[in-house]
Amino acid sequence: MPGTPHKGRGAVSRPDGRFQTHVVELSEEEAVRREQQTPETVLTAMHAGKIISYNKSPDVPFDRSINPYQGCEHGCIYCYARPSHSYLDLSPGIDFETKIFYKPNAASRLLEEWEKSGYECKPITIGANTDPYQPAEKSVRVTRQLLELFLKHSHPVNLITKGSLITRDIDLLAALARRNLCSVAISLPTISASLKRIMEPRVPSAASRLKAMKKLASNGIPTSLLMAPIIPTINDAEIEQILELAANAGASQASYIFLRLPHEVKTLFVDWLDVHFTERAEHVMSLVRQASGGRDYDSRFGIRQSGRGAYADMLGARFRTACKRFGLTFDRYQQRLDCGKFERPGQQQFGLNF
Repeated sequence: MPGTPHKGRGAVSRPDGRFQTHVVELSEEEAVRREQQTPETVLTAMHAGKIISYNKSPDVPFDRSINPYQGCEHGCIYCYARPSHSYLDLSPGIDFETKIFYKPNAASRLLEEWEKSGYECKPITIGANTDPYQPAEKSVRVTRQLLELFLKHSHPVNLITKGSLITRDIDLLAALARRNLCSVAISLPTISASLKRIMEPRVPSAASRLKAMKKLASNGIPTSLLMAPIIPTINDAEIEQILELAANAGASQASYIFLRLPHEVKTLFVDWLDVHFTERAEHVMSLVRQASGGRDYDSRFGIRQSGRGAYADMLGARFRTACKRFGLTFDRYQQRLDCGKFERPGQQQFGLNF
């Protein structure tokens, strides 16, 4: 059941994860007390065993990624990474946005991967699940440490973020871009300040993200817009305006993702709708089902990213038409980067003559 919205938090409920093993029975009085208590952020080090994740998904435009963090303080209610907290015996709800884990050994693990003789250089995406520029990055700087290695060893990297903190690293990104080794996608699903406050509460404002986009592009860094997700009757009316603003900010490319509701995300999202869009909630879910073959979510490749049916086709047509109008390339794939410059760790020393 929906609980009490907390200022600065996206989830309005704390459902158990699907792998829940530690069950706590609370008295009614204690349950009410916890519900009213303001959830605080707890940042914890989590040493990574392996840092590069590989996938074979035909509808994902990369086959390898790095997530410097698990959990995300941005608190986006629609985040499809929320179910990952279930593996930690934590709730994909409030726990996902308050119990944040960072990987202090990410850089050393990346070097170990690159040192392997069988490693094949292909672009790595940072930020496919949790945001690499969420608030914790300002102090722990895991993402920056990784970028320093990408530059040192001339390895291509793509970044996806909602965080304007990315402009802190323009020195590294510009140097990479000059060698065709990086691109950045800025995610911007709404320019409404009131919607942002409840849908993605700790994300920088739309104005801040557009300003970051302009700064990146003006420094020669290939920059694209990712409108993710598009949610029926919540932000779908903003498509054309967002694309125009992104084009004016220097984006050269744009893509979108339809709302995805895997595992516990469906419960969290429906609870959120019931609290914030009570009169519209059922209509929203009706359109979601129309685009998902009658289900709340269709996880099949080729459908989960864009939906299907008349409503989904209409969204796709609008998005493509607007891209053409504003001079943006519609492309789900990221910038084609140069994989031929990669210098394996230790490689320079092997070429010395003694």
